[in-house]
Amino acid sequence: MIEFHLGQMFLWTSSVEEEIVRVSKILVVEDNKDLTVMINDLLTFEKHTVEIVHNGLDARENLRMSEYDLIILDWDLPEMSGIDLLREYRGLGGTAPVIFLTGKAEITDKEIGLDNGADDYLTKPFHMKELALRVRALLRRPRAFVSEMLQVRDIELYPRDHRLLKNGVEIKVYPKEFALLEFFMRHPNQIFSADALLDHVWRSDSTASIDTVRQSLTRLRQSLDEDKKNPLIKTIYGVGYKLEA
Repeated sequence: MIEFHLGQMFLWTSSVEEEIVRVSKILVVEDNKDLTVMINDLLTFEKHTVEIVHNGLDARENLRMSEYDLIILDWDLPEMSGIDLLREYRGLGGTAPVIFLTGKAEITDKEIGLDNGADDYLTKPFHMKELALRVRALLRRPRAFVSEMLQVRDIELYPRDHRLLKNGVEIKVYPKEFALLEFFMRHPNQIFSADALLDHVWRSDSTASIDTVRQSLTRLRQSLDEDKKNPLIKTIYGVGYKLEA
């Protein structure tokens, strides 16, 4: 039996204050279902959106349909191996960082994995804290620092504390509206279609639809009490939506 060391997972996670990592969409490809439960608990506790598949072909389909900020990938998978999946993903131009999470511990295995496009390699058994630290390190790569507070106009958003303020007054919104606004604030002045917002903010295996996105935008705008003449989130008719900083 493989042992995965949980330790005081939630105790140390809640006490970490030295760095803030943006909320990200992570794909976990692992056929050990007990292990995926623990990984899911860890990553969702840190406010990430997590999708889990248990074989290589399902992972291939997810990668073709959705974009991810990080992939956690086992090597020995049913239907299609992790190394073949990685080679195909990189060959098609996939750029998300990949952590191999595998029982293959030989140096030659690590060499093959890293040479074929993996960004990190963690062997089983492992400690959940180490996985979390490696996830943070890879998610931190695109930017040297991630601010504790995002601000656009009179809106302040605190990702770690899940707080939203307008003119210093706290506003309560649903978690998905908060995630939607955070995504916009991290990509100001960029236009996103409803399909793109659905892909980035909602789980691809959820029942969410384009109407869900529109309803969330409506609720968010109502919560922000936007100036209709100069709204924070503008509709670009026939194209999509953008946050105008």
